[in-house]
Amino acid sequence: MPKPFNKLTAIAAPIMRSNIDTDVIIRIERLVGNSVRGSLGKWAFGSLRYLPDGSENPDFILNREPYRGAEILVTGPNFGCGSSREGAVWSLQEMGIRAVIGSGFGDIFFANCFQNGILPVVVDKEIVDSLAADIEATQGAGRLSIDLEAQTIVSPSGKQHIFEIDPRRREGLLQGLDEVALTLQRDDEIRSFQAADRAARPWIHFARPSA
Repeated sequence: MPKPFNKLTAIAAPIMRSNIDTDVIIRIERLVGNSVRGSLGKWAFGSLRYLPDGSENPDFILNREPYRGAEILVTGPNFGCGSSREGAVWSLQEMGIRAVIGSGFGDIFFANCFQNGILPVVVDKEIVDSLAADIEATQGAGRLSIDLEAQTIVSPSGKQHIFEIDPRRREGLLQGLDEVALTLQRDDEIRSFQAADRAARPWIHFARPSA
């Protein structure tokens, strides 16, 4: 089950390049094998994070202090576009990322974040740019705060921003539940509907043949 998300005050790292796709977040060859979960964090942003000789790229923000300990990413437009690989979210989660703030995300990446307990926050580009500027002004020392219950972001300089989120997905993150678990919370309603529908339309409810 995803880890519940309520409030988070943490180091945030701005990665403002547009159209960072899932192949940049995690290369497909890193997902090949029988046991990839738990070993992907070190490969997140591999092409940006490492030089051809395998050493760390000192110019990449997540290789510098204090950004190395970031739990929040502030991102450029269309972050997480490209393929549907859920491993992109797993790799971010395993390197410690708990929330991503941007003006837009790839649709499948966005959904996968909720399924795995990462909060993707969509706000206007002007707000994203303001947050990035605030973070850079403190060289990452200022903390960014997200309150999912109140649906607010507070920048390092104290500016507060409101964000919108689907109520069902918000509830899932607050409780640490994925889509299946949220659906099972309505098990009584589902069974009641099925019983009523079986009585009203018995011809569409075929009994399974015995083995």
